[in-house]
Amino acid sequence: MKKIAIIMGGYSSEYQISLKSGEIVYKHLDRSLYVPYRIHIFEEKWVFVDGQDNEYPINRHDFSVEVKGEPIVFDCVFNAIHGSPGEDGFIQGYLELLGIPHTSCGMYQAALTFNKRDCLSVLRPYGIKTAESYYLNSGDTIDEQSIFAKVGLPCFVKANKAGSSFGVSKVNKQEELQQAIDYAFEEDDELIIESFLEGTEVSVGVIRYKGEVIVLPITEIVSENDFFDYEAKYLGKSQEITPARISEEMAENVRAVAQKVYEVLKMEGFSRSEYIFKDGEPHLLEVNTVPGLTEESILPQQAAKAGISLQALFSNAIEEALNKKQ
Repeated sequence: MKKIAIIMGGYSSEYQISLKSGEIVYKHLDRSLYVPYRIHIFEEKWVFVDGQDNEYPINRHDFSVEVKGEPIVFDCVFNAIHGSPGEDGFIQGYLELLGIPHTSCGMYQAALTFNKRDCLSVLRPYGIKTAESYYLNSGDTIDEQSIFAKVGLPCFVKANKAGSSFGVSKVNKQEELQQAIDYAFEEDDELIIESFLEGTEVSVGVIRYKGEVIVLPITEIVSENDFFDYEAKYLGKSQEITPARISEEMAENVRAVAQKVYEVLKMEGFSRSEYIFKDGEPHLLEVNTVPGLTEESILPQQAAKAGISLQALFSNAIEEALNKKQ
């Protein structure tokens, strides 16, 4: 049976969500095909955690581990790290140098999509619609007049490289801008400030399943809060309605855009992209390459509506990774 390292944790504010995702993968992995190993990756340690919560250090030279004198070499890595280093290209580059198959996209795609500014800039020439945006780096002079002239009010201030809505604020009044900027800079030294798009928000999962790129059923996001923030995503402060309550024309349109984004970026593995309809047209907010995999997460909900169980979803990701290496 194939030995599968399920990597979880990470170096960012998303580490707790990642641990939950990793545990769900561990729980649902098909034991008739795979032997799963929980690997916790943190800045201070990389360790294999066994069933009794004993920890064994990972040898970072070859990503192996020794347990009671026996070396274990992994056939594939299942990447469940949200944020750095699992979603920003670092772990992909490391594993690719070692020649170890992994379930996420390539290093370049991970780095590009994790950088909201760069990703949107690459996709705009392909006709992908986005909000108006203004970029700000740590140390830049904050010209509020120029910002509001470009994006208007209300607007969103976002950390450029962060997920799970960490470092995101909605600004309704001019006097709220500085606090939102300070909050975003706690997560990243680059910001993107975007115009507010009023309309239906949807999330679209696109995966490679049994060798084919497929678009999963669309989820409509209805947040109880001012926007789809951390509480809405993880603490039950939202409705996630699958399939989305949109017209078939809107559904066809956003499916086509989501698949185009996946293919233009030469993605592999899982992806989940977020859109808001403005004047009937989907506008891309961001692309996630290691989406949440907990039972309440959006992509697993979509897979279930498509008749794909968590076991089948996770097994397919591993087989796609193994087949790619061959």
